[in-house]
Amino acid sequence: MANWHIYKGDNTPPHDELDKLPSAPKWRQFNKGNQSGHDSETKKRSNEYTRGENFVSEENEIEIINAALYLRRPLLVKGTPGIGKSTIAFSVAHELKLGKVLYWPITTRTTLKDGLYNYDAIGRLQEFQMAKPEGKIPDIGKYIRLGPLGTALLPSERPRVLLIDEIDKCDIDLPNDLLCVFEEGRFEIPELSRLAVKDSDDNTEDTDDNIKYVFPHDSKKRVPIEGGHVICNAFPFVVLTSNAERELPAPFLRRCLRLDIKEPESDKLSKIVSSHFSDIDIEAKNKLIETFVTKRKDGDLATDQLLNALYLTTKGIDLFDGKDDLINAVLRNLNTT
Repeated sequence: MANWHIYKGDNTPPHDELDKLPSAPKWRQFNKGNQSGHDSETKKRSNEYTRGENFVSEENEIEIINAALYLRRPLLVKGTPGIGKSTIAFSVAHELKLGKVLYWPITTRTTLKDGLYNYDAIGRLQEFQMAKPEGKIPDIGKYIRLGPLGTALLPSERPRVLLIDEIDKCDIDLPNDLLCVFEEGRFEIPELSRLAVKDSDDNTEDTDDNIKYVFPHDSKKRVPIEGGHVICNAFPFVVLTSNAERELPAPFLRRCLRLDIKEPESDKLSKIVSSHFSDIDIEAKNKLIETFVTKRKDGDLATDQLLNALYLTTKGIDLFDGKDDLINAVLRNLNTT
């Protein structure tokens, strides 16, 4: 096995062995469109595109996903870490040609406003001070950027796909704060609505203050906001993932369709592997799947750990050469300290 080592760790002088490193696994390739040496088709494909096209769904998962699409309801996906919950969002976006997935990771400090928009008041004030003595008031739209949720609610003919990742890590107030947005499909930007000119008894005409151009979450091209309100035409396909670390309130759950993803058995694991590796050795595949299923009985394992092991196998690395350290490191139970 020593001949596969790039890093020697034996006081070897600096060398260029890194140039021999093979291409990364598909699920660990970044910024593909800007890499040189790829064909034109590869340059067109983003990391999200590749991730979605390899998803393998069960029949019950397909039905619940379609129900969420029909009902325009958020889809709450629960399951163990690494089982493929977030991949559902990328798969739907890929198959239905809904563009790049909007991603909103949740922490204990995340608030609803983080997902809707951010207003850089300090930056605007600094520009105003630098513009003196002319005193021209800077365009407020330049200092507002919509968050992933706010961008998903922009009016469009086709829905965007929004992934709200690990909602169970949120502060206790966030699920309840999301209720109104999920129900109404709209929200207000007070900094803009205060500037908007409203019709009055004296028939005051609208001015340009009614429309401001702000930045969406995923683009440098500004979009118009009228009257300080964002109202969706097509409700986004929202996927919320949960590792079931905490319970979510009933009013929030009522507004979602829930999907529990079970640990894949050997048959599904084989399909998942085949979707990622077209020319994998059958014997090596079956042996690693058997080892994976056996180790999973002692604690949680993520499916991508199996893919990692198989990737190393495709590079000629023998994980079963009599040493257990490597295979145990790659297939280490997630609840093992």
